[in-house]
Amino acid sequence: MKKQLWNYLFLLFFLLSLSMSNHASAQQGQITGKITDSGSGEGIPGVSVLVKGTTRGSITDIDGNFSILASPEETLVISFIGYESIEEQVGTRSVINVNLSQSVQALSEVIVVGYGTQERKEITSAVTSVKAENFNQGTVNDPRQLLQGKVAGLNIARPGGNPNAGFNMRLRGISTIGENAEPLVVIDGVIGGSLSTVDPNDIESIDVLKDGSAAAIYGTRGSAGVILITTKTGRTGRTVVEYNGSVATENVARTIPVMSASEYRQVPNMVDLGGNTNWLDEVTKTGVSQVHNLSLGGGSATTAYRVSVNYRGVEGVGINSGFDQLNARINLTQRALKDKAIFTVNISNTSIDRRFGNENSFRYAIVSNPTVPVRSSLPQDVQFGGYTERDIFDWFNPVSIAEQNIADGRDSRLLASIRGEYNFTNQFRAAVFYASQRETDWRGSYSPKTAKFGGGFGRNGLATIQNDERLNQLFETTLNYDATAGNVDMAFLGGYSYQEFFNQGNYMQAGDFLTDAFTYNNIGAALDFANGLATVRSYANSNRLVAFFGRANFNLDDTYFLSVSARYEGSSRFGANNKWGLFPAVSAGVNLANLFVMQGVSGMKLRASYGRTGTQPGQSYLSLLRFGRQGNFFFNGAFVPSFGPVSNPNPDLAWETKDEYNIGLDFVILNNKLDGAFDYYTRVTSGMLLPINVPVPPNLFPQTVLNIGEMLNSGVEFTVNYQAIQKTNFRWTTGFNFSTLRTNLRSLSAGDLSFGEVNYRSNFGSPGQNLTQLIRIQENGPLGQIWGPRKVGINEDGSPRMAVINGTAVDDNGNPVYCNCNEDRAQLGTAYPTFNFGVNNTFNYKNWDLNFFFRGSIGHYLINSYRGFYENTEGTTVQNYNIVNTKYYDPAVTKAEYNSSHVEKADFVVLDNATLGYNFNVGQGRNVTRLRTFLSVQNPFMITGYTGVDPEVRYVDSETLDPLAPGIERRATYFTTTITTIGLNVSF
Repeated sequence: MKKQLWNYLFLLFFLLSLSMSNHASAQQGQITGKITDSGSGEGIPGVSVLVKGTTRGSITDIDGNFSILASPEETLVISFIGYESIEEQVGTRSVINVNLSQSVQALSEVIVVGYGTQERKEITSAVTSVKAENFNQGTVNDPRQLLQGKVAGLNIARPGGNPNAGFNMRLRGISTIGENAEPLVVIDGVIGGSLSTVDPNDIESIDVLKDGSAAAIYGTRGSAGVILITTKTGRTGRTVVEYNGSVATENVARTIPVMSASEYRQVPNMVDLGGNTNWLDEVTKTGVSQVHNLSLGGGSATTAYRVSVNYRGVEGVGINSGFDQLNARINLTQRALKDKAIFTVNISNTSIDRRFGNENSFRYAIVSNPTVPVRSSLPQDVQFGGYTERDIFDWFNPVSIAEQNIADGRDSRLLASIRGEYNFTNQFRAAVFYASQRETDWRGSYSPKTAKFGGGFGRNGLATIQNDERLNQLFETTLNYDATAGNVDMAFLGGYSYQEFFNQGNYMQAGDFLTDAFTYNNIGAALDFANGLATVRSYANSNRLVAFFGRANFNLDDTYFLSVSARYEGSSRFGANNKWGLFPAVSAGVNLANLFVMQGVSGMKLRASYGRTGTQPGQSYLSLLRFGRQGNFFFNGAFVPSFGPVSNPNPDLAWETKDEYNIGLDFVILNNKLDGAFDYYTRVTSGMLLPINVPVPPNLFPQTVLNIGEMLNSGVEFTVNYQAIQKTNFRWTTGFNFSTLRTNLRSLSAGDLSFGEVNYRSNFGSPGQNLTQLIRIQENGPLGQIWGPRKVGINEDGSPRMAVINGTAVDDNGNPVYCNCNEDRAQLGTAYPTFNFGVNNTFNYKNWDLNFFFRGSIGHYLINSYRGFYENTEGTTVQNYNIVNTKYYDPAVTKAEYNSSHVEKADFVVLDNATLGYNFNVGQGRNVTRLRTFLSVQNPFMITGYTGVDPEVRYVDSETLDPLAPGIERRATYFTTTITTIGLNVSF
């Protein structure tokens, strides 16, 4: 069905493109010429030469020459990135030569900010803009990947290569230890827009509001920063059809080193079951993916449109993992009433069919005895579908896990918005905006009767179905007034916002099927329903946000700049006494280049800002006394559901607030060749929303969400871009960015109430280490403390010897060291990096282009869970599992016990992507205006000393999803991958 739809849409677009072809009139003549750089006099290749108001265009060749058909009364529009655009009337000329002057692009670049745009020279906050031409390349299936490593202070990570896993985003570290740690996303003005509604090929630019003054206009949800996404639109006067397609192969890049069958057989007391199995090969394959994007855009003097269809078929390296995604988008702009009224409609629809596979197949493949055969015809294994299973603790056949268990999903996203604007005068305008976003997630899984892992064997087949639906409706009105008083330009904004959210869902799980043919599609056939053993639950909740906001911008002689804003916002999620909050901001800047003579300096803007933003809890009704399901009790021969309190009333529940101060410097120097920005920030988050233990009675429930504690973040960010070489046949542009981060939990208490001066999170798990806590939260200490005993040697019985001397830890040489330790435990590292960086290089030589991008994180540690359990020769390990065989393996260690040796520095530098492209000379007068092919490779190599699967930063515990327990590489980690892509870009 999808294939037929794709073919139909392709045919439709093809016919539309043909119908919109333009025909030259009889009066047109051949116009030739050369476009040169006004400074060097050299020809400029790739310059756009367009007949104004038509779709007729040409591109200059490698020497800057062009040829185009035009009539005497027509005008040529000549433009190229980094140069000032020029319009030339044809008249009686047949040869038109033009010199282009370089523009100060870094100063005149238009940046999207909250509820508007500004030129970069006017911005007094910490804002970074990334345009489409600077996005990460290769096979990019998630919009977050476009920015990975590109923005100083924005860290984007997805450990492993699971195609269905999401990316974690953190801007300037952790803004909260409670809810909503990720930046707010705004898509074409839709606050809280889902990134699944937009395909990476449809994005024109992404702007990141980093500091409090820039984000305060969004109030309650701006504490973690704001990411503004602008999608591509059609351009008046030119119809363009574009096709972008690629095919990629994906292979395993990194795993955990383990023993082969021959190595394992050399270990004393091993168990040889006669096989010779490479389990890692058994559960992986080469994934093949394809991406197709087709778009049609254009318009007239009053209408502009762009329609696109995107298909992504992705296979992961894991068995039965991947997804098929179909996305369609239409952006339409219509002018009316002599251009006084402007209407904009954006509609996007996305459908994703997912195959989740099972990451536990990787976990057990690593630790499986290599002498165990994959399949068996023995009678005891027939009941497991012919897969070999052993009657030992915590081991399951990894191939059986991947092949027998079914885990599917379907995501649907619909985002529609309409905006009407009326310009009463050139200075005064009003707008009304409405948007609706509907998200539906369906999940279905089935574990058959023969599957030992997944619950099917013990439940005679087990099916699960879950549905979640989210509705987001937004209504906003804005007024804009621009004025000039002498040499002061002023811009005023006022607005009202109303946003309503509704969430609902249900969950069913039942077992005991007559046959495995039913699966989850026939969950009603499960006998658990008749026997009262099935699980069924549902939920629904809603919340509203209402806000009034305003902003005033002042520009004095393009030298002095001032911006003042405020948002007064109310939320239904807070207590009756604190439903409203005020979020002010002020920022100012001065362009020193206009005050002092600076040779080679085009701009040197010093700026400072302050802004307050807020955070609301991730759940509704937390300020109310609520009762919920508490289980069942047996009464009168039947199980009866019981209900009890699930939250205490708290009428004083209020906003979590963040006050942020920022000092920055923007510069454009060396005759516009080098531009960049430097920022130092400090932010204080107070009144954090945390669940606090309270006494019962007088409370009915033992926990209450309260505003408590304070956290400090500070850091430095630096970005620089340099046009190193700009010649006719060769250009080289390079860029570098880095950021640092410090965190401190100043307080976790208020009065007699406390989150706990010391709090421990996330246990290590089974076998045998369920009570081992890994992460420590300490008042007046940094976030992400990895905690545990420090190993200093090996005891005679083979157990690790830990360092304790009268309660004081010692280093590896036995010397006492201060560690603020608790009994025999100390801080072994921190989960967050102290330094992140990205390095980008782009080379253009004649028709060739080469881009490669390096990214790195320094200073963070990871707990290598595999080593903590299986890098030893304990009898249970040797007889039941394979042995992890990293450079740290010591056969003298005969006891599995978590300690400092399993905490590794995870510094890394990775070549994120390298892309080599070739642009064909398509000639003049042809329908094809651009033809490019490229070869791209992602993650071809990584430099790191970490021995685990992936040294990428872990911002949450993947098992518990606890944001307060970072820095743990769990055993069920999807292997990292290398992706090789070949693609084609065509425009006509």
